[in-house]
Amino acid sequence: MYNILNKYKRSIFLLVKLLIVSGAFYFLYQRITNNENLLIDQFLEQVSILFSKGFLVIIILLLFTDANWLLEMFKWKKLALIEKKITFFDAYKQCFASLTASIITPNRIGEYGAKALYFEKRIRKKIMLLNLIGNLSQLTITILFGILGFFFLVKVYSYQFPEINILKTFLIILIPVIIYIFRNKLKLYKIESYLKSISMKVYLETIALSFLKYVIFSHQFIFLLRIFSVEIDYFTALNLLFCMYFMASIIPSIAIFDWAIKGSIAVWLFSFADVNEITIITITAIMWMLNFAFPAIIGSIFVLNFKLEKRE
Repeated sequence: MYNILNKYKRSIFLLVKLLIVSGAFYFLYQRITNNENLLIDQFLEQVSILFSKGFLVIIILLLFTDANWLLEMFKWKKLALIEKKITFFDAYKQCFASLTASIITPNRIGEYGAKALYFEKRIRKKIMLLNLIGNLSQLTITILFGILGFFFLVKVYSYQFPEINILKTFLIILIPVIIYIFRNKLKLYKIESYLKSISMKVYLETIALSFLKYVIFSHQFIFLLRIFSVEIDYFTALNLLFCMYFMASIIPSIAIFDWAIKGSIAVWLFSFADVNEITIITITAIMWMLNFAFPAIIGSIFVLNFKLEKRE
């Protein structure tokens, strides 16, 4: 059985790559064509407004996207260098390819394995842990600003939070406590030791890059609000975005549905400021295409050209 698998290893691996890319394109197509909240005709009409603003507006939007991904690549390169020296182009390939591979996985968990495959087997677990550090740094920034956003929501719009479920809250607190108590049996001390070996400078640089990335994609959204002539003041828009990104980040989902989740949350939040629903859905769709769909298409090229045997 092993000999058969080894004989057809290249063919099987090629088939897996084709399935990943085909699945990615299929799910992207489904998200674009079968969105219940936004009909294609409505979307094209809204996009025509965007293009009517001139070529410079399109360039600025693309620059926002470039800045967003460049920061992500710099962050990953900084983290990966702890284990192995990689070039910026290596980081470019790994970020886009892992995005494509993670499309159909819950909370983009496939990204961890996809990035790890670019490295030698002996350090793959550490690479996955470094990737986790990068994602947690982004989540930390999202939570901190999300809390500020919710304070704004309560103060300005007198929003009343739903009653807290005591049992669920207790379980949420209990789980990390149990993990901490049994950390030795779970061999978490190895992870703890590895995390301590990473310099504080790397952690601070990772947080700083995550913060800059957060600023970039938040202001890309605000720029689109201005393009579509949405009458909302800057501070209000920013705080509603803080709430949106926070809520979207804590809802378990498959990456391909990120647009639908953010769109639904954005429609609800911006309804407090009486912003047109179609406009908000259009903006979240454009953001998703620029920062997720197009990079995933680029990543498919790297997935198809990936050769596992050269990484072992």
